[in-house]
Amino acid sequence: MFHCLVERDPLIPRLRRALVNSMIAAPVALSLSLAGTVQANTEWPTEEVNTTGLAVTDDTVQVGILHSLSGTMAISETGSVEAETLAIEQINAMGGVLGRQIEIIQEDGASDWPTFADRSRKLLGEDNVAAVFGAWTSASRKAILPIFERENGMLFYPTFYEGLEQSPNVIYTGQEATQQILAGLNWAWNEKGARTFYLIGSDYIWPRTSMKIARIHIEDVLGGTVVGEDYYALGHTSFGSAINRVRLRRPDMIFHAVVGGSNVAWHRQLNAAGINGSNQDMLAISVTEDEVLGIGGENVEGFYSSMKYFQSLDNANNQEFVAAFKERWGEDSVIGDVTQAAYLGPWLWKEAVELAGSFDIDKIREYLPGIELENAPEGYVKVHPNHHLWSYTRIGEWNSDGQANVVWESPELIEPDPFPEGYQ
Repeated sequence: MFHCLVERDPLIPRLRRALVNSMIAAPVALSLSLAGTVQANTEWPTEEVNTTGLAVTDDTVQVGILHSLSGTMAISETGSVEAETLAIEQINAMGGVLGRQIEIIQEDGASDWPTFADRSRKLLGEDNVAAVFGAWTSASRKAILPIFERENGMLFYPTFYEGLEQSPNVIYTGQEATQQILAGLNWAWNEKGARTFYLIGSDYIWPRTSMKIARIHIEDVLGGTVVGEDYYALGHTSFGSAINRVRLRRPDMIFHAVVGGSNVAWHRQLNAAGINGSNQDMLAISVTEDEVLGIGGENVEGFYSSMKYFQSLDNANNQEFVAAFKERWGEDSVIGDVTQAAYLGPWLWKEAVELAGSFDIDKIREYLPGIELENAPEGYVKVHPNHHLWSYTRIGEWNSDGQANVVWESPELIEPDPFPEGYQ
């Protein structure tokens, strides 16, 4: 069972303390005795827990899920929708939040940043949802961030990203650059002996900024050399020229952040050109099990990814999570890093709401820093005052079956630092 803890002893009723100390579990292990123990109309009157006009009734609370279900990013974002839905269903089975069942309003960002902004305005301005779980690319997050800050909404954002951002209206459940990029490059340098690097990514803010950070670390910190750097538009599917440059410059390590449908073309064309894990090292910060499902395991075998979570993690909490996910979404479904991070969002929100005794955004914001998920599928995580999570970093080597063997793990939790000195 998932245990959620906080570093403070808030003045909340004894019943609430008991509830917040036992949280996430797979359906087979749900503490069903919790259901119905909080009565919305008596213990938590609506007029007390909702003073800002959110979509909260005596029996229900509405939240938004906003991801791309169509377009080039659907390959990556569908898993996040499934994970957030599963978490909400499990929370509802445990009695909901402050005695209220969670209702989902789902919107499709359609891999289009203006559409993300439009759907955000609807969720916050018309639907008045109590929280939103969503966005994936940094471009979509940047498009909706001003709306969340202006409307004082709360976004739980699940994707690893470039950092250089901190908002009172966002909880970042994925890793930022110091946790994923720097740790991954250090592994490539120390464990693989990489001294020359070829950088390639999709052409938008996350890959561009990530590769800027990577170049600074490679050249100024590690003392290595960047022998090439390429960017291609989202949806691009012809990588012949980049592959020819890789062959010509023969880097020790390809470091890549190609995303969405382009990821499939990039890997398949590499393999067709005879470049594979047996003759070329490649470390990705954009390839999870979700992408490999579309790419094909035979096209990633022997390559590496830097992530905080892999489906193959061998711990009891992850095994329960994987079993519950497959039971809900099908035995052939897979779970990637962002999918797992998305799963954490509803649980963190539930914990903050119950500690605050309120759905009001300003009130739950006070309780989010310091919340710990003791037994998350990825392992222990904790919300930092900067709204990011402490977490481990892991390197996975891909197998032909689409799963990864974890070949390295950071020796300790890495503190999030979205504004690393010297990398801005």
